[in-house]
Amino acid sequence: MEGQSVEELLAKAEQDEAEKLQRITVHKELELEFDLGNLLASDRNPPTGLRCAGPTPEAELRALARDNTQLLINQLWQLPTERVEETIVARLPEPTTRLPREKPLPRPRPLTRWQQFARLKGIRPKKKNNLVWDEVSSQWRRRWGYQRARDDTKEWLIEVPGNADPLEDQFAKRIQAKKERVAKNELNRLRNLARAHKMQLPSAAGLHPTGHQSKEELGRAMQVAKVSTASVGRFQERLPKEKAPRGSGKKRKFQPLFGDFAAEKKNQLELLRVMNSKKPQLDVTRATNKQMREEDQEEAAKRRKMSQKGKRKGGRQGPGGKRKGGPPSQGGKRRGGLGGKMNSGPPGLGNKRKGGQRPGGKRRK
Repeated sequence: MEGQSVEELLAKAEQDEAEKLQRITVHKELELEFDLGNLLASDRNPPTGLRCAGPTPEAELRALARDNTQLLINQLWQLPTERVEETIVARLPEPTTRLPREKPLPRPRPLTRWQQFARLKGIRPKKKNNLVWDEVSSQWRRRWGYQRARDDTKEWLIEVPGNADPLEDQFAKRIQAKKERVAKNELNRLRNLARAHKMQLPSAAGLHPTGHQSKEELGRAMQVAKVSTASVGRFQERLPKEKAPRGSGKKRKFQPLFGDFAAEKKNQLELLRVMNSKKPQLDVTRATNKQMREEDQEEAAKRRKMSQKGKRKGGRQGPGGKRKGGPPSQGGKRRGGLGGKMNSGPPGLGNKRKGGQRPGGKRRK
């Protein structure tokens, strides 16, 4: 019994060692292609085991993935190693497989207004040294920023200009000028961003910095200035002949969702009565005014057409030198004045003759 137990133990140990070697060593008909830079292994062997697995190939897929992963790890153990913070790591080579990008290539940054102007005029940027000599401190300092050369904000004495108010605070004036420069730079930066994203910039009350504004722009600016108060222009005084601004009427008031049910019922019944009525409601006054307006427009169009026709007949000169509508003594045929046909005889006579009479006594038909 004791010998059998020893033999069994030795056989079990050999079996375990064989299983370990089998787990580490994997045999493939075709060698795998490795890209250790991307930790990629490509298996080109035909999946014969999957074809025989039947409808449930999960076990075969796990075994195949395990074998390929083992081959990839075996290749990693053959790479050179180094110690980083008490940890041994492998140095991966450069990847050979080109993988697609997750996101598209970044677009080039759009040019600012100054960069566009410089490219148009051919201005090339000149690289300047960041350090300049400061004569006050007698040392090299930065050109811009904190502790820069010729920093006028650290002066304790400022000379008052001759044309300035002697009681004006020059320190406060200098601080205010710096704030304005910073605000202007920020405004230009935001404008460049808006121009790059093709956004419409809001105008300052409709005015342009050119100084030549139209009547509509001035009116819009005045309207914006009037409603830019706490009361939205309610208590602003008007000029004697100033018209009421557009869009300043009463706002629409909607009925509350919960409230007077009787009024809501009345409105709904009135709407149903109008929808169910066979005879539509007709505004007689509005229809009459519309008909009269259309008739007036037709008569005005007829008069305009007749006046244009009379001008064409009596005011132009023909190509043969004969003038239409001229006096009879000039030898031209007269067909009437500006109004078209003319009666040469007096209005009281019964015989109406068309056209004038020639000097020879003959009458034109």
